[in-house]
Amino acid sequence: MAFNALLMCREEKHLRVLGKALDDVGMEQEVCLSAPEALDLTVQKHYSALVIDFDLPGAATVARMARLAPSRRRPVIFGMIGALTEIAEAFQAGANFIFYKPLGVEQIVRCLRAGRGFMRPDRRNSPRQSLESLVYLQFGIAALPAMVLDLNQNGMALQAPEPLPPVQQVPLRFVLPGTTNMVEGMGEVIWADDGGRAGMLFSRLTPASRKYLKQWFGKRDSKKTVSRPAVRGAKARRAAAGSH
Repeated sequence: MAFNALLMCREEKHLRVLGKALDDVGMEQEVCLSAPEALDLTVQKHYSALVIDFDLPGAATVARMARLAPSRRRPVIFGMIGALTEIAEAFQAGANFIFYKPLGVEQIVRCLRAGRGFMRPDRRNSPRQSLESLVYLQFGIAALPAMVLDLNQNGMALQAPEPLPPVQQVPLRFVLPGTTNMVEGMGEVIWADDGGRAGMLFSRLTPASRKYLKQWFGKRDSKKTVSRPAVRGAKARRAAAGSH
């Protein structure tokens, strides 16, 4: 199966070098220009490798969020750093390998080949996880992204790349998995730990958000109801066939 890479980079000269190196090792590639775009793509799709320019805003957050993914979906992270970039920050954020600027094709090819043994192929036909979504928590002017771990109509459990600030109420927004419907409102933090995990209740949601949640869970419940008789029916047919 194919290996693929997501490149978070804006500089054309770097993209040309990266493109040549990825072609040399037979890896497909996709480009994004910002941290929010990279976060959305890594939740929606699986990438074998993630190449991040650590001179871009939000680079460390993208790397930390990628490290939170389940092991079967976790990409190998390659950090691009310049003369003024803190290499320690890149490794602390989760980079597995480092590309030094100015980039060279041979340097990148060597790193890609070294990291390939840790990569997982792009399994495009495999089923997606039942819940894959980002929630954005608004702390003042800063929005902190977090991974939704569990969701019900009253609240959610989440995993953030860092411990949550000590607040009780926080504005939040997230897109319901498999839809384009945005849920927005306020969340009440009922527990949080030092590892970035937290649980919160929806203390106030917009009317549209409540409707979207009700419809989304209604569809999931109806699918479960339909599938259970089908399973029992299949078992009954096999039992009847075995009795003859």
